[in-house]
Amino acid sequence: MATWQGRVDEAEGELGRRWHQVVKPLADESDGIAFVGFACDAGVARNHGRTGAGDGPAAIRAMLSNMPMRGRMRLFDAGDVRCHPTACGDDGLEQAQEALASTLDSLLDRGLFPLVLGGGHEMAYGSFGGLARHLARRHAEDGTPAPRIGIINLDAHFDLRMADRASSGTPFRQIAQDCAARAWPFNYCCLGVSEFANTEALFARARSLGAVWRRDVDMGAPHFAQTLEQLAAFMAGVDHVYLTLCLDVLPASVAPGVSAPAARGVALELVESIVDAVARSGKLRIADIAEMNPAFDIDAHTARVAARLAARVVAEVAAEPGSP
Repeated sequence: MATWQGRVDEAEGELGRRWHQVVKPLADESDGIAFVGFACDAGVARNHGRTGAGDGPAAIRAMLSNMPMRGRMRLFDAGDVRCHPTACGDDGLEQAQEALASTLDSLLDRGLFPLVLGGGHEMAYGSFGGLARHLARRHAEDGTPAPRIGIINLDAHFDLRMADRASSGTPFRQIAQDCAARAWPFNYCCLGVSEFANTEALFARARSLGAVWRRDVDMGAPHFAQTLEQLAAFMAGVDHVYLTLCLDVLPASVAPGVSAPAARGVALELVESIVDAVARSGKLRIADIAEMNPAFDIDAHTARVAARLAARVVAEVAAEPGSP
């Protein structure tokens, strides 16, 4: 909770409140928005990227602190999942992913909406794992059909890489394997893919897995409507949505504080429209923001953008009828 500090406008009364005045440490609450930090970038290190994203959660919280309150929101902080080296000398990535999945499973069971602040994009395997456990248990208990989970990844990279060890480049390939083991469909939509940041092997794997994607060059201003139509068509075919937003989908000038800055990227205006559409769908169950790296940020540009996007998710989810 130490990072939740900011300005206090006492003369403005209740209408002048900011998030840091409202966020509480999570106790036994059963509805609301729960922030979870994923203080880990071991997957980025394994992927030979620029490390530093382990400090991302604190940087995003610091920028969220001064967000003005809009309407009624129940905001809670569930703390951080941290990556610690194990006694046998391993970096602890798999244990951190397991801890994240367990934490999110518990939050979902309590009726909370989890918003994960990262952290390397290896977090995606833990985020999906938490949602999958929650829905699988519901499926087993009440005999509902197998859940159709749609994964919407705003990212310059597919992150479908084959490798001997998990990393920030492998989570969606791991999720595809998990879905296959469960006999669930793998519904994956990656928006913002750069042809100059993905090998032909990754495009071939995306095709073989039935993934849906849109290239960054097809997401300029003239293509906004088509992009949102493709997104709507994808969401129409699923029952639950997991939204994961890798900040390197944005241009480097907007988000310099990431492991792999984008030479082109997707305009923030469109990214916000996509986030809004997903959050308003009524199908969003969990969301995360990945690759926030304060070590390479400039004047907190990336942290401010990450906080703005997180705040949009919170505002839309909180506005949904019957939502947290």
